[in-house]
Amino acid sequence: MWRFLWRSIDRFSLQYFKHVINELQKIKVVDMYNRELVVDLLQSIVEIVTYGDRQDSQIFECFMEHQVLAEFVRVLKISKNSRIEAPLLQYLSIMIQNMDSEYAIYYCLSNDYVNNIITHPYKFDVGDLAQYYISFLRSVSNKINGDTLCLLVKVHGDAVVSFPLYSEALKFTQHGEKMIQTAIRALTLNIYNVSDDMVYQFITTPPFSKYFSDLVHSLKEQCIHLDNLVHALEEMGINQRRKELLLKTERLVDDLYYLKDILCVGESRLSNVVTQNVINLLLVPILHPLLQLRHSGGSNLSPIPSLYIVSCLIQVIGGKSIVNYVAGVLLYPYMSSSVRDAWEACLSSAVFNHFNDMEKSPCSTKSEGAESVNGSPLCRHFPEGRILDLILSDNHSLSLASLFLLLTLTESQDLEDKLASMVSLSAMQHGMVMEESILVKFMPQILNALLNVLASEPPTTVQIKWHTGWFLRKLLIFQGIRLDEHNFHLFNNSFERSCICVEKELDGCWFDHIIDVLRNEWASCKTALEESSQSKDPLFLLEFTICQITDGDATSSHVAWQRMVDVVKVFILHLQLKAFISKGEFLEKSSLDSIVVLPFDSAKNLASGLSSASFGSEVSLASGIPCRIAFSNAGTRDIYLIPVARGISGKLLLVEKHPFRSQRGVVIAIAPLAGLSVSPDTVKL
Repeated sequence: MWRFLWRSIDRFSLQYFKHVINELQKIKVVDMYNRELVVDLLQSIVEIVTYGDRQDSQIFECFMEHQVLAEFVRVLKISKNSRIEAPLLQYLSIMIQNMDSEYAIYYCLSNDYVNNIITHPYKFDVGDLAQYYISFLRSVSNKINGDTLCLLVKVHGDAVVSFPLYSEALKFTQHGEKMIQTAIRALTLNIYNVSDDMVYQFITTPPFSKYFSDLVHSLKEQCIHLDNLVHALEEMGINQRRKELLLKTERLVDDLYYLKDILCVGESRLSNVVTQNVINLLLVPILHPLLQLRHSGGSNLSPIPSLYIVSCLIQVIGGKSIVNYVAGVLLYPYMSSSVRDAWEACLSSAVFNHFNDMEKSPCSTKSEGAESVNGSPLCRHFPEGRILDLILSDNHSLSLASLFLLLTLTESQDLEDKLASMVSLSAMQHGMVMEESILVKFMPQILNALLNVLASEPPTTVQIKWHTGWFLRKLLIFQGIRLDEHNFHLFNNSFERSCICVEKELDGCWFDHIIDVLRNEWASCKTALEESSQSKDPLFLLEFTICQITDGDATSSHVAWQRMVDVVKVFILHLQLKAFISKGEFLEKSSLDSIVVLPFDSAKNLASGLSSASFGSEVSLASGIPCRIAFSNAGTRDIYLIPVARGISGKLLLVEKHPFRSQRGVVIAIAPLAGLSVSPDTVKL
């Protein structure tokens, strides 16, 4: 008998479940005094229901019989500053997430229990309630499908008049918490993927269609902030610049991928509303000022951020309407009448409404015999030759950014055939006549512009030259790897200058590391040149702004190291391009040993001579660093410091200039540098 009295209670039994429900029903008000008791009861109910959904059907039948969800709603209503909302929403989320039975899910979403919980007047300014609320909404959205969605909407006639799960979630779209923003986007995509005709109509008409225009307006604001950041980079260190750029661009690209996910739902009304907003609210204000249009609604972004953003739009979102709109704007001056007609036909009427509005504003550029759409002479809004003016610009960053956008369009699968023929990189592409391609017509000038970038002197950076090499390879493949006589001569001159620069570094303080740098950077250069267009991140366009600014706090030793590395990188680039032009393929690393003999024999000999130098030896001062040293017994003397290293060990030579031979000196001291790590950040002379 006594053993029976002390027997432990089965927490997952039907009897105990009824006991817990009964205890909850006795609660008449929830305050700070009984809050913990109510929380324990809610937790027990959720644990037992989750268990019963998988193990005991009688438990869930009891759950329905006693209308436990109605008790959850009642607890919310009788709460008096008890802060019971957060744990209640948390336990509800757990219960819904762990339900596997379609029957159980259907019941929970019916009878308006969930809608009542969603629309309860919460005070989100207290604690972290918003996170629990959004987590609950997301849990519900994860369980809806074509059969259960109707349980969460209210319909009048043939139209949805209320959809609390969606409308309440949209109130948090501007919330500062990243986790909440991510949850809202996941929730909306869940809804878009299971919606029916009436729900799509509800989502894509005012006031809820404003959500999509707000998304694009937010993108536009981010573009403006990005442009401001680019202009403010001079005030930051190089690492801070890169960090800030990455943060801004990652958020922008995330938003673009979200729009892409919406378009991938494949519902025409959703696609139309997103596309229309992207074109009218983002592309038009960016592209038109870029092409020097006098439209008052322009964003006035500087050219390179504008080109970066449009390139990202093409790469990430794509789609026939967006891709063909961008291509049409850029290529309009070069279109034949048939191509122009095809372009105008493929755009939605919503796009042309913008041009009708523009017609009311003055525009200085006009073209005789222009075709019209709905009475609007479109060509007067597109200054002839502008995209080529950008590509052939003396501003190297602007030139590469413009060409990258054009090549991005070229490889888009969404480009209409006749537009594709105008920028085609293949003679057989789309079966069109190749003479229509502006890339064919202006290829000598474009190649010349790229070769001028390659041959340019500082401040043109190594990064810009490597990207220039990528463009050259791509266009040379299209050209059949042919350069005309003038461009071939220009490349050879550039190659010779790169060799001269390397030879000058043989007299520098880091000469004995040139071969190591050559080997280390070889694979990186080849990888950069062979990178596919699809994987090439447009972020490099913005990084030009970082590369063109040099930090002034670097030590002279560090500057010398970086200069040597940059010179070697440019030399590798020229070697690879020379091989590609002559043989149609890049050099492999296995052929490196036979290549480096040419300019580096003298470096090996010089390094060998220094490494074997001893006290009193006569050595060359070519790689020495001049300085003045005060000796206790000999006063201040002009001395040259010559670091000599092999691998991770080396020595430091103190050399005094020879009295009769100006380029030679005598070793007066040797300091062993055991365990030397050859890093410009750690070397101290």
